[in-house]
Amino acid sequence: MRRATRGCGCVKTAIYPGSFDPITLGHLNIIKRAAVCFDKLIVCVLINSDKHGGLFTPEERADLIRRVVAKLPNVEVDCSATLLAEYARQKKACTLVKGLRAVSDYENELQMALINRKLNPRLETMFLPSSAKYTYVSSSVVKEMARYGADLSDFVPREIIDDVNAKMKSRRDG
Repeated sequence: MRRATRGCGCVKTAIYPGSFDPITLGHLNIIKRAAVCFDKLIVCVLINSDKHGGLFTPEERADLIRRVVAKLPNVEVDCSATLLAEYARQKKACTLVKGLRAVSDYENELQMALINRKLNPRLETMFLPSSAKYTYVSSSVVKEMARYGADLSDFVPREIIDDVNAKMKSRRDG
């Protein structure tokens, strides 16, 4: 049985965009849940104009994500400085996946979904609520915890804990 694609003429491709600085277990939970819904999921590291100077460069973030999702065969990782609606058009993606941790996330994400739809009328946005155990996890919280040497094992995929700690140590020492 062939899946409907709402006339966009694409394989069921979705994009999960974000800054992922660094990727958290909450992000990974959304990735795993979205990956079962689509033929291909592209996790795209975007430059967020509201966030200045990250812990990792966009390329480093993409490399960390690739290590974390290596066992998910339909997940790809990319970086882009392109407007998201245009990036989706280039990749022939029909859906954006956005994770929501709290009701406060919804207002901003809804506005962005409407803007993206205006720029690319074939682009849908799918909101996935965060799993309850990750609602408090954010990259900002992870960076703050790492700054003080806290245990990150409940917040960050084990494959990259050492990278996060090393990067934070180099920032403190440098």
